[in-house]
Amino acid sequence: MNKVPLTVRGAERMRAELHDLKTVQRPAIIAAIAEARAHGDLSENAEYHAAKERQSFIEGRIADLEGKISNAEIIDPATLDADGRCVFGATVELEDVDKGTKVTYQIVGEDEADIKAGKISIASPIARSLIGKSAGDIAEVQAPGGVREYEILDVRYV
Repeated sequence: MNKVPLTVRGAERMRAELHDLKTVQRPAIIAAIAEARAHGDLSENAEYHAAKERQSFIEGRIADLEGKISNAEIIDPATLDADGRCVFGATVELEDVDKGTKVTYQIVGEDEADIKAGKISIASPIARSLIGKSAGDIAEVQAPGGVREYEILDVRYV
């Protein structure tokens, strides 16, 4: 299986979610299934079927997280020395050449991406166009509305 790139914070969040699933949610759903069983006929017991479905989801998520964590390549952006180039984990300040608006993004793994928090996936078109470029370069991004150009104002490793 391929390595899954993660930032240190992303790996911590995954471990915290895994811990919650195993220590809080799994025992709670086991108790809910036991309670639903006590109500009698399982064939017509909606609570039982809902609890079993929830258990299936939790077990699937646990397996998914364990797989990703075991295959993770954890990268600490603060220790990177990429000579000012855009790389995984870098925080990049951009200016839209046409609109003049400024945005700041951190390039993270697919599981950490959250556009509202300023984190974009390494697999996204904008991140792919930024990789390897430095401050002062222009990145052309193929967007649904056509090609957009961004000037890279600053690259930080935090």
